[in-house]
Amino acid sequence: MSDIEGRKREHIDAVLNKDVSSKGLTAGFEDYRFDHLALPEIDFDAVNTKTMLFGKNLAAPLLLSSMTGGTDIARHINLSLAEAAQSLGIAMGVGSQRTGIEKPGFADTFRVRSVAPDILLFANLGAVQLNYGYSADQAQQAVDMIGADALFLHLNPLQEAVQTGGDRNWTGLYDRIATVVAALDVPVVVKEVGNGISASVARRLVDIGVAGIDVAGAGGTSWSEVEAYRQEEPTMRRVAHAFAGWGIPTVESLNAVVAEAPDVPVFASGGIRSGIDAAKAIRLGASLVGMAAPTLGSALETSRAVHDTMTATIQELRIAMFCTGSQDLDALRSAGLRHVPTGVTL
Repeated sequence: MSDIEGRKREHIDAVLNKDVSSKGLTAGFEDYRFDHLALPEIDFDAVNTKTMLFGKNLAAPLLLSSMTGGTDIARHINLSLAEAAQSLGIAMGVGSQRTGIEKPGFADTFRVRSVAPDILLFANLGAVQLNYGYSADQAQQAVDMIGADALFLHLNPLQEAVQTGGDRNWTGLYDRIATVVAALDVPVVVKEVGNGISASVARRLVDIGVAGIDVAGAGGTSWSEVEAYRQEEPTMRRVAHAFAGWGIPTVESLNAVVAEAPDVPVFASGGIRSGIDAAKAIRLGASLVGMAAPTLGSALETSRAVHDTMTATIQELRIAMFCTGSQDLDALRSAGLRHVPTGVTL
């Protein structure tokens, strides 16, 4: 087993078997409440969750966020996620494809078009790899490898800083990302992995031409916690645990980025646990809402298990829309929503 393959398997094991949630902070959705309409004046059966993004029709504005690839078990996970995404008409992203590029034998662990020919599919590379020999050529290779409609370039500086052998040279990446954006024919979306994106970073990313931003805020899985459980050296394990509460909560990041970058799609992920959270994220300006850890266990079982999990999420979203009088997503974006910090009663 290669070092990268072993790391990916350890990541899956940690997310499934350890408490790797953020500590001391939440995504922030509990601080918002919809105004319940006792007379919604719409037909529940007519509630419409459809949307379009990057030229693809979606039955609901949901994304099975990037999780894995590069291991034998990852192929099963990705196929389960993709089958569910196809059946539900939602989007999907694969995990970082570095393994598939550097070890072509693992490319099949990312390929899902055989079971999901129609979905909005995101390829994925770590942006920092552009400082370690990667270029637009590898970015295009990732897209071509899976027949993707768009590319995620993910940002994970904290994870790299606490990871044994992590990639720590992050100088000059704006210019290198700009080169990739200019070279590719598909949209490039920049995403964090669980610590959020600030307004200032979002502004610079929009200025260099990125097509969208996934805030991937704090409050869900903490990748410093994941790396802490992988650490064999006690001092670095303690250091990694110290950052379990680091980052910009998802709601805070979403609000800041939507305000700073109103002309590009903004995705919300990080600590999304229900369709009600998804409804709140859309009301706050998200174009797409991503979920990862809540579906990983299901994906290890069957595509049916993922389908059932996401069907419940879609139903929760539809009921939230119904109970706010929102017949479609445009209406939901103007539904009554109050900021009520936890512990405050009305």
